[in-house]
Amino acid sequence: MDTVTVNGNVIAWKEGMTVRNVLDEMKYSFRLLIIKVNGGIVKRENWDDFSVPKNADIKVIHLMSGG
Repeated sequence: MDTVTVNGNVIAWKEGMTVRNVLDEMKYSFRLLIIKVNGGIVKRENWDDFSVPKNADIKVIHLMSGG
């Protein structure tokens, strides 16, 4: 089975999987997120179109605002 790793959690990879699919699968809904796929940042406007390669290492970073 092909997989991807999201913040250390292994999930099944599917042909055509996008960053948005990964966020939905992991149930991430926080508005302020930074997404890195294999070390490269994926801009929010590309989440629906960016194809996640199999065996990718994905980091989802929650930004906190305040001061």
